[in-house]
Amino acid sequence: MHRDALSPAPPRLYRPEEIAAVLGCSVWWVKDRARRRSIPFTRVGRAYRFSDDHLAEIIGMHEERPTERSQYPGVAAAPAPKRPVRQRPEAAVPTVRLKSRPPRRLAKSQYGTAA
Repeated sequence: MHRDALSPAPPRLYRPEEIAAVLGCSVWWVKDRARRRSIPFTRVGRAYRFSDDHLAEIIGMHEERPTERSQYPGVAAAPAPKRPVRQRPEAAVPTVRLKSRPPRRLAKSQYGTAA
């Protein structure tokens, strides 16, 4: 069979190893995120495959922008507000101490051994 000159070429699909090399992360991370459906992918059989669009979207998803800076260079920005310290609620129920049971082998030895 031969392809029409007007039909578009199928998109190039990359393996998880190739995506991991581009992103600078482990293959395990790529497969784990795909399995959890937190990154876009195409499934061919049981294998994960990624297109150029998928790669661009993954990069965009994990992009972080710098925080807002002062408009004036050389002037330090105000420090970020500290998060309030969470206080633990006082225990309304008194704490109960647990008592361990004796090991099973001690319980068996009290009957003696079979002769």
